[in-house]
Amino acid sequence: MNLFIQIFINGILQGGFYIIIALGLTLTWGILNIPNLTHGTFIILGGYITWYLYNKFHIDPLLNLPIVVSVMFILGYVLQRGLINLVIKAPKFNTLLLTFGLNILITNIIQLIFSTKSHIINPIYANKSIIFGHFLFPEIKLIAFFMGIFLAIGMWFFLLHTKLGCSIRATPQNLIIARFCGINPRHLYAITFAISTGISGIAGAFYGMIFQINPYIGPMLTTKSFIISSIGGLNNPINIIFGAILLGIVESLTTLYIGPTFTDLFSFGILVLILSFRPNGLMGKAT
Repeated sequence: MNLFIQIFINGILQGGFYIIIALGLTLTWGILNIPNLTHGTFIILGGYITWYLYNKFHIDPLLNLPIVVSVMFILGYVLQRGLINLVIKAPKFNTLLLTFGLNILITNIIQLIFSTKSHIINPIYANKSIIFGHFLFPEIKLIAFFMGIFLAIGMWFFLLHTKLGCSIRATPQNLIIARFCGINPRHLYAITFAISTGISGIAGAFYGMIFQINPYIGPMLTTKSFIISSIGGLNNPINIIFGAILLGIVESLTTLYIGPTFTDLFSFGILVLILSFRPNGLMGKAT
């Protein structure tokens, strides 16, 4: 019984980390309706930047988060404003092709700069756990869990209760009225994409402290983000909390009772099952 509870706890904490991974994609896909295939590679790039700052300049990974977010924010703004905005009104297939090409380009740049070796960001607290009763709570996963909850609630408040957030939600719904209200859609799209990319940088920092990073795992993270976003529903960032925690629990229980080889199978299985009965996601509005 204790083993089951421990695995369940691990799943919840893993889900908290998954919140950070999926949150950026939810912003671009759910709000801007841009299927961003570079999302996972942005996460890995954020991880490499964090690893470099930690190993080269000995800056604690949590303390260098503002630097990582700033670098990723600028990169996201430049890519969206200068490149992706060119096909923003084109069919979605064009956006998919463009972001697919960007994904390959960025992956090769990462490989060129950092090589193909796997790296892990290993501060002291990454290997420590808090013992509560008979159960272990890894410190880094606890931090990631609370960071994920904080970011999801913060994004919800930002989108619903700030002028910029309301503009971000309103502009894709009616571009003409947005222009009449004095909103610059190109700038707004770029800001939104940049925020998403900045959050991906945070996800990369935590990924590098929990797992090993290498240039080729970006597509896997993009896929997992799509699963979480689809399960939770795209109409509210809070929904990502439920989708991420559910996926974390399912993966942990699958690993315990069936084996780690089948975690992806069950992840896609639960996605198909939920979307068969709830096309807008588990927490989305029923149709």
